[in-house]
Amino acid sequence: MKTGAIVYVTGADDQGDFDVDEAVRKLTIKANRVEVVLSGSSHFDIMDAWWLLTTKGMQEIICLLAIVKDQSEVVLTGRELRLCG
Repeated sequence: MKTGAIVYVTGADDQGDFDVDEAVRKLTIKANRVEVVLSGSSHFDIMDAWWLLTTKGMQEIICLLAIVKDQSEVVLTGRELRLCG
């Protein structure tokens, strides 16, 4: 079974040169495909990421919460959102 993960990142500042996508890639997330959603983004949200992962063949999708720490790294909070659909 293919697993997809959505990482919902809060505290990201679009002004800096910090690459949130690269920081998330450094995390050890056991999934076939990972999508990143920033809390301040209005054009790509959790629902869009869920739909994208579904169309890519992911049977199980988890949503992990993460925060930006000191504008230098992304840290998972240990909390998950339940996705239904």
